[in-house]
Amino acid sequence: MSTATIPEAQRGYFPTWKLKTTGVIMPEERLPWGQTIISGSQHAVAMAGGTIIAPLIMGFDPNLALLFSGVGTLIFFVAVAGRVPSYLGSSFSFISVVIAATGYSGHGPNQHLDVALGGIIAAGVLYGVMALIVMQSGVGWVERLMPPVVTGAVVAAIGLNLAPVAVKSVSGSQLDTWIGLFTVMVVGLTNVAAPGIWRRLPIIIGAVAGYLLYLLLANRLGFGKPIDFTALAAAPWIGMPKFRGPSFHTDAMFLIAPVAIILVAENLGHIKAIGVMTGRSLDSFLGRAFLGDSLATIVSGFGGGTGVTTYAENIGVMAATKVYSTLLFATAAIVSILLGFSPKFGAIILSIPSPVIGGLSIVLFGLIAAMAGRIWVENKVDFSNPRNLITVAAALIAGAGDLTLKFGAFAMGGIGTATFGAIILYQILAWNRSLE
Repeated sequence: MSTATIPEAQRGYFPTWKLKTTGVIMPEERLPWGQTIISGSQHAVAMAGGTIIAPLIMGFDPNLALLFSGVGTLIFFVAVAGRVPSYLGSSFSFISVVIAATGYSGHGPNQHLDVALGGIIAAGVLYGVMALIVMQSGVGWVERLMPPVVTGAVVAAIGLNLAPVAVKSVSGSQLDTWIGLFTVMVVGLTNVAAPGIWRRLPIIIGAVAGYLLYLLLANRLGFGKPIDFTALAAAPWIGMPKFRGPSFHTDAMFLIAPVAIILVAENLGHIKAIGVMTGRSLDSFLGRAFLGDSLATIVSGFGGGTGVTTYAENIGVMAATKVYSTLLFATAAIVSILLGFSPKFGAIILSIPSPVIGGLSIVLFGLIAAMAGRIWVENKVDFSNPRNLITVAAALIAGAGDLTLKFGAFAMGGIGTATFGAIILYQILAWNRSLE
């Protein structure tokens, strides 16, 4: 990869975003304003699927999640001086620990949302501490502490830990099961065979298709519980979101805070991937990127939103369009904020039937687990090495089986056990270098 640096003329705090209409559009360049708005809106749509589905699974308000994803993206934009193209959306890494900390049943609003918000803020603070350390000392210690074999193991453990949540959502009845499987099929076919930009929207298209089929079978033909449109009819088009405040409980904070380690790994991979795509190293912005993400998560937690993270979906859109202008993400953020002030939009999202959410969850949670394989393959992790093999084996089973460790009144769930277990076990096994 090229280690090209930022051009001399672009070395103010923010770029000047020189106009360019053809070829590859670099982060400090821009398209004409009309195209910038359209392309930015496209990014917002591509990110909306995950940003909306994650809060629904945890019982959060999707309007607040969208609003704070936009606010968080702008915070990130300022933190990295407008030089790293990235969108922050709802992080799926929080789902398992939030459900465990709040005892959420999977239906309707989460009655203990305040407990989860305190934990999300704790994760953001821990993330911020790590960001400040990276800004002072570099990212080398992070890469040594969490090499690809460890980060892959933790990512896989998260996906496997969430599997029962997804399966439960499609197991209420035979209709629920078939609607869930139909949704999975539509998502898969869209991702594989849809033309153009539609291929970048499999979650949204899958949700719409599953919703319409459920509407036909339940509301029209009476094969299931009909969708209730009362709240949708009553919701205004424009209105203030219902902000929620946090409460701080030590056990929930200790359970949720370790997710910060996953956010670091996600953000690190994201920055590295963009560097490869643009042919320009962005390593000098890693600390700022971590700090922007951490501040965005803290702000979101104080207002009732989910924890946020950099999104892989926007890498796909950038790869397809070859447009890396950071102004697109400021535009996408503004679009998300505007949608956050539409109760009607939120009511539409909340009316999505549970089996449709379940079908989307099967795909999304499976993709989280499968992403581990990509991490291992791309980084050529050697599984003939016992150190790697044992670390991964222990983490996968601890996460999938939700192995809980208790320390007095404090309990660490499967995600935390798998995360810290993988990190600690990998380092302990380093005592015998002959295993290398």
